[in-house]
Amino acid sequence: MIDLHSHTTESDGTLTPAQLVQAARAANLEALAITDHDTFAGYDAAAPFAAEAGLDLVCGIELSVKWNGQSVHLLGYFLDGAPQKFRRWVAEMLEGREDRNRRLVRALRTHGIDITLEEVHRRAGPLAGRPHFAALLLEKGYVSNLQQAFDDYLAEGASCYVQRDEPQFTDAVRWIREHDGISSVAHPGRTWMGREAAAAQIAKMQPLGLQAIEVWHSDHSFEDMQFFGSLAEAHRMGATGGSDFHGTNKPSVTLGTGREGRLNISREVLDCLRRIIRPAMSDTRYPQTSS
Repeated sequence: MIDLHSHTTESDGTLTPAQLVQAARAANLEALAITDHDTFAGYDAAAPFAAEAGLDLVCGIELSVKWNGQSVHLLGYFLDGAPQKFRRWVAEMLEGREDRNRRLVRALRTHGIDITLEEVHRRAGPLAGRPHFAALLLEKGYVSNLQQAFDDYLAEGASCYVQRDEPQFTDAVRWIREHDGISSVAHPGRTWMGREAAAAQIAKMQPLGLQAIEVWHSDHSFEDMQFFGSLAEAHRMGATGGSDFHGTNKPSVTLGTGREGRLNISREVLDCLRRIIRPAMSDTRYPQTSS
C-alpha cells in the first residue's frame, strides 16, 4: 500500500517530517509522497529518515493555482531533481502566502477578533495557513470547533476570506513538466460541484499540460473514485491518489487508508506514474486498484 498525498509541519500538517516517516512505516506503507503546500522543506527533511527506514519517498508538492478565476490545487511529483530556479519560483509563492496572512489578520481584527500574525507564526512557523488560523480561533474561544472557524471566517465566501495571489495553472504545469515532473489535479470531486462539472474542467486542462488526475482521495466516495479512474483512462492520463493526511488537523483521515478506510492504493499506481516519465519501460499507465 502507498500514499501519495500527505503533509508535514513544514506546511499544515501536525507531524514533523521524521514523525511522518515513522507513521508511514508503522502503517506498513511501501511508498509515501510528501506534498506540502508551496515548499519542499518537508521532503528535504524527511529524505534521510526515509532512506534509513527503507521507505520509498517521493518528492511532491501541492500548489494553489488559478484556473479560470478559481483557486485549484495542483499536485506535482518526482521533483527531487528540480534545479534552484524552480525552487526559487516556489519560494515566491511562500511570499504570496505571507502577504495573504497579513491581510487575513487585518480582516479578522476588523471583525472584532484579537489576533496577531506573530501569534500565528508561533503556532505554525514560517508556513502558516488557514488551519493554523482556525486552531488559534478555537483556542481563543471565538469558535466552538475548527469547522466553524472555516464556515464563519476562513472558507471561500466566509466573512474574512482573503484570496491569495496565485500562479496561473498553465505556468505551473509548464514548470512541473519542464523539470521532469508529473502534474495531477488534486481532489477534483471536492474542487468542483459534481463529477460532470469536474470532468468538463479536466477535459479543458489536459490539452494545456495536465498529466494526471487524483483518483483516490479521502473526500471521494467509492463512486467518485470509479468515475475519476474511468475518466483518467478515457483521456489516457495518469492516476494518482492519497489520503491527504494532515495529522490532528484532519483527525478523521488516517495515513494510507484515508477516511473510513476507503483507500487501498497499490504500489502499481506509483510504478505506472514512473513509467509516464520513462515511457520506454512500459506502455501501461492505468492500474486496476481496489479502493
